[in-house]
Amino acid sequence: MFVDQVSIYVKAGDGGDGMVGYRREKYVPKGGPAGGDGGNGGDVMFQVDEGLNTLMDFRYNRHYKAKRGEDGMSKNKHGRNADPLMVAVPPGTTLIDENTNEVLADLTEEGQQALIAKGGRGGRGNSRFVSSKNPAPELSENGEPVYERRIRVELKLLADVGLVGFPSAGKSTLLSVISAAKPKTADYHFTTLSPNLGVTDTGDHRSFVVADLPGLIEGAHEGVGLGEQFLRHVERTRVIVHVIDMASSEGRDPYDDFVTINKELKAYDSSLMERPQIIAANKIDMPGAEENLQAFKAKLTNDTPIYPISALTKTGIRDVIFATADLLDRIPKETNAVNSEKQVVYRFEPEETPFEITRDSDGAFVLSGGRLEKLFKMTDFTKDEGVQRFSRQLRGMGVDDALRKQGAEDGDIIRLLDYEFEFIE
Repeated sequence: MFVDQVSIYVKAGDGGDGMVGYRREKYVPKGGPAGGDGGNGGDVMFQVDEGLNTLMDFRYNRHYKAKRGEDGMSKNKHGRNADPLMVAVPPGTTLIDENTNEVLADLTEEGQQALIAKGGRGGRGNSRFVSSKNPAPELSENGEPVYERRIRVELKLLADVGLVGFPSAGKSTLLSVISAAKPKTADYHFTTLSPNLGVTDTGDHRSFVVADLPGLIEGAHEGVGLGEQFLRHVERTRVIVHVIDMASSEGRDPYDDFVTINKELKAYDSSLMERPQIIAANKIDMPGAEENLQAFKAKLTNDTPIYPISALTKTGIRDVIFATADLLDRIPKETNAVNSEKQVVYRFEPEETPFEITRDSDGAFVLSGGRLEKLFKMTDFTKDEGVQRFSRQLRGMGVDDALRKQGAEDGDIIRLLDYEFEFIE
C-alpha cells in the first residue's frame, strides 16, 4: 500500500530533575551541598533513508516520544542525557506543523536530518544555588518540560519526469514500456490508485526516474477524483509529459484534455507552468488519431514539442525517451528544498508574552503563559526554598503588580494550570 500523507504526534524528552544532596564522608569535613544536575531530555530528529519509498511505517506507529533525561545524583553526579530519537523517512518528505501550517523541514537528500522537537534542559541540583548568604541551599529544579506537537508528514516523490493526463490515456502502459515497472493496466478509469516509479535507460549511459501519476480530471485541485492527493507529486518533477489520448477513445477532444490538465496544474501551483513540457500523443495507431493530431497542432498556441507514440505497439517510444533525456540534460537538478543545511533561513519570531491574566466565572484569577507555566513545572514545591524562589520569580515578572491592577485582593483565589493558591498582600 502506498501511503504519502499521515498525521503523527511528536514529543521530545523532558529534562531530568536536579537533586538536593549533601556530601557526608569520612575525612571530608563540611562537605556541603552535592546534588547533581539532571540530564537533558532526548531530541526527536527525522532523517532521510533512501531505502524507504512510502510512509507505510507511520500508518501503524503515530506516536513518537523521546526518553526523558536521568535525574541528578549525589556527589555532584550529572544525570545521563537521553539519546535522540531518530525517525527514518523517505527522500522527498515534508514536515508541517498542523497548528500553524508552517513547513518545518523539506528532506530530500540521503542522510539529511531535521530537529523537530528539542529535548528539555535538565534541572539544576542544589550545589548550583550555593551563595555566601545561603551556603547550604535546600533548593533544586525539576527538569524542563517540553510541549508536544502534531506534525503532518507529506511525501512528494522525487522523480525527474511526471506523466500526467486523463484516466485511460495510457500513462501506466507507457511506464511499463519505457521501464521495468509493472503498474496495473486495465480498460477502466482510475486503474492507478497510487503513483508508480520506474527508471528509464536511454541506452547511451543516461537514465532518469519517471513517475506515473494517477489520472487527473477537471476539478482535481479542489479534490475531485483522486484530487490534490497526488497533485503534490508533480511539484518535484523537472519535466512534465502530457500523455494524451489522440484517438479520442473516450469521446473527448484531445486539445481540450491538454488545456484542462494545464488549468488544474496552474490552479494547484502556478509555478508548475514554468516547467518544461512534452506532449506524448498516444494511441496514434488507432483510427482517427492522425486527423485528431493535425487538428491538435492547429489549435496549439505554443511551441510545446509533440511526439506521436503508441504505447501498445511501441511506435515512437525511442523518440520521446531521447527528447526527454535531452531536455533533462539542460535543466539543473534542483530539489526545491525548503530547509536544508545549505540554506539558512532566519525568520522573525515575536517575543512570547510571559503571562496572561483572565477571570473565571467564579471570580478566580487564572494565570497562563508558556514562560510562566514552564517556571511553575520546574519548581519543586516540596521544599520551602523552592516556593520562596517561585514567589520571587513571579514578582520579578510583574505578576503581583498585574494582579493588583486587575483588582486582586488579599485572599483571592489564583489558578495556575491545575493548582490553586491564595493571593497574599
